[in-house]
Amino acid sequence: MANRKPLSVVEDQKHNRPSRAEAEKAVRTLIQWAGDDPDREGLLDTPARVVRAYEEYFQGYNADPEDILKRTFEEVEGYDEMVLLKDIRFESHCEHHMAPIIGKAHVAYLPKSRVVGISKLARVVELYAQRLQIQEKMTAQIANAINDVLQPDGVAVVIEAAHQCMTCRGVHKPGVSMVTSKMLGAFRENDRTRREFLSMVGNPSATAYEMT
Repeated sequence: MANRKPLSVVEDQKHNRPSRAEAEKAVRTLIQWAGDDPDREGLLDTPARVVRAYEEYFQGYNADPEDILKRTFEEVEGYDEMVLLKDIRFESHCEHHMAPIIGKAHVAYLPKSRVVGISKLARVVELYAQRLQIQEKMTAQIANAINDVLQPDGVAVVIEAAHQCMTCRGVHKPGVSMVTSKMLGAFRENDRTRREFLSMVGNPSATAYEMT
């Protein structure tokens, strides 16, 4: 892991972040571009509200998954079966249109000698969701982070989500879900282990299913 690229945002990106005033000015410009008056009563405080909302939406850039996962427990009485956390709800934003992505993640791993608190698995999902994303990349990021830090016998991640960039614009197809997965170690190499995991999460299927 010594040569692994840091998973948190690099310091240069933080130093280059625009000021709050610059961000609010950009929101004013977008309001004008949309055809409205940013100085009318109902919109006067909108730029400040949007910037505060962005701070909440994208706080995942300020955290490192390694810091979240590095505290583990070894007193597990030899437990080496699957650890699964199902139905982790998340809210993210599409990096192409900045439209919401709303869904749930299922995360499992096969511990070797240590386990991590289950809230940490949910926190890793949340951390990556709170960044501009595409679902395929987010699926791989979650699996790779758990694999890199915990070094288990296997990791499996399945994400099911609805993309508002598809339901509210473009093709306008509500009710469509996208399903992606990332299998590592025993989940990739052992059909029985993979089938057990998929059975436990309900064997998700949808219009798109990617297993890498």
